[in-house]
Amino acid sequence: MSRIIGCVVLAVVLAGGLLWGVPQYNVYRQTLKGQANLQQAEQERQILVEQAKAEKESAELRARAIEIVGQAAKDFPEYREQEFMGAFAEALQNESVSKVIFVPTEANVPIVQARSD
Repeated sequence: MSRIIGCVVLAVVLAGGLLWGVPQYNVYRQTLKGQANLQQAEQERQILVEQAKAEKESAELRARAIEIVGQAAKDFPEYREQEFMGAFAEALQNESVSKVIFVPTEANVPIVQARSD
């Protein structure tokens, strides 16, 4: 008889423990899940911040390079001619230019002959 009472008491204690423990475990599990989500969101935010910093730095470097090239074009007018010749040579090598038409100029104005009939 005492064994039956012992088993019943054990079953009641076990059931009570489960009734108390399962909700506690669920709360614990949700807390860990929330912390994991928070850490993931923080890492994603840090990645976005670093990407934005890199893009800003890249834009600043591009702006500085454009400024340097612009100043070089002002200081050295032949620079533009050299750049054109380089691009033209590259176009010829790539065969993206099929015809070349030469138009003589004077002071960057095309020389046009007037014909009288």
